[in-house]
Amino acid sequence: MTGPHGADVTLTVSLGGAPLRAAEVVVEQLNHKTLFGCTGFELIDHANGARDDTPLAERWLALFNAATLPYYWGQYEHTDRVLTAARWFRDRGVAVKGHPLAWHTETAPWLLGLSVEEVAAAQRERITREVTAGAGVIDTWDVINEVVIMPIFDKEDNGITRLCRAIGRIPMIRLAFDAARAANPHATLLLNDFDMSAAYECLIEGVLAAGIAIDALGLQSHMHQGHWGEEKTLDVLERFARYGLPLHFTETTLVSGDLMPASIVDLNDFRVPSWPSTPEGEERQADEIVRHYRTLMAHPAVEAVTYWGLPDGGWLGAPGGLLRADGTPKPAFDALHGLVRGEWWVPPTALGTDERGRVHFTAFPGLYRVGLPNGSSASFAVDHRGKALIDVIV
Repeated sequence: MTGPHGADVTLTVSLGGAPLRAAEVVVEQLNHKTLFGCTGFELIDHANGARDDTPLAERWLALFNAATLPYYWGQYEHTDRVLTAARWFRDRGVAVKGHPLAWHTETAPWLLGLSVEEVAAAQRERITREVTAGAGVIDTWDVINEVVIMPIFDKEDNGITRLCRAIGRIPMIRLAFDAARAANPHATLLLNDFDMSAAYECLIEGVLAAGIAIDALGLQSHMHQGHWGEEKTLDVLERFARYGLPLHFTETTLVSGDLMPASIVDLNDFRVPSWPSTPEGEERQADEIVRHYRTLMAHPAVEAVTYWGLPDGGWLGAPGGLLRADGTPKPAFDALHGLVRGEWWVPPTALGTDERGRVHFTAFPGLYRVGLPNGSSASFAVDHRGKALIDVIV
């Protein structure tokens, strides 16, 4: 597995109803169809005008085309600032996903004072409110997060675990998906989990058998304890691709410091006063990020990969970012940029049309533009890998 397989494109250009023969045209890529994402948490203040993070924003936009924004109920009871950030990203051509609409770990503490029926009603209302407000700006959602563990979660009492325990996992998923689907029928709705065991597979099978429409499967790949390696990654891909749904790697982390001990079961249990990045770790991280993304992008089911945090010091205080704490890029940033905006990108390229107005080139699924000698241009999409025959009329 060496990365995404491009499309063999035959582009026929017509001008004024006739093929543009023996002319030089310029083809350039405008965006990837694949969503190369990152959390946008760090830019919420910047997008709201509360802080100037221009260098961070410039590095973010230079690499990614999809942002995940936080909708943790316990932290964001009011989401006006998050929605403003979503509009900031969308104005810059970035697709936005909200994460998550239902989750037991970060939920409203006041739910504990309600009955199970009242918790269910409050959860439906919350989903309806957020998805309705975001429609047209946030059209992708992690609808419900980590349901495998949801009814048996014992770290702290919370209303969502109580509800899930009372009604069961599949009815809980139905509740959340039905509310989100009704609020925005055109949204892309994900089921998301960190559990890559057979337990998640069984849950997915039960959900599909129950007739609940899932648009994509969310798979988390936090690797604080070490890189999965190609063998495990390919195993995960094959096991979850068999459902015929698009795969979104929703949360990917690779650390550039000491690895977390393998004995840690819940990553949240690992806390250290300082977790620094190291030169050796940074070289390892760069190698691993290339290997991981190449493996994912070679699989046709993968439609999105989101890296979890651009700068160091985010979740768990880990050196998991692609930028150091001072904002300078690590080798992993340059390595990933070299793939997404280099090896897997078509820069402005001059090509000569033949007597039938055709040019041939290799591209990756995404949005493109062709420029003509008279200064006019037209956009076109490459929708799939393999052979693509595309006609452009200017």
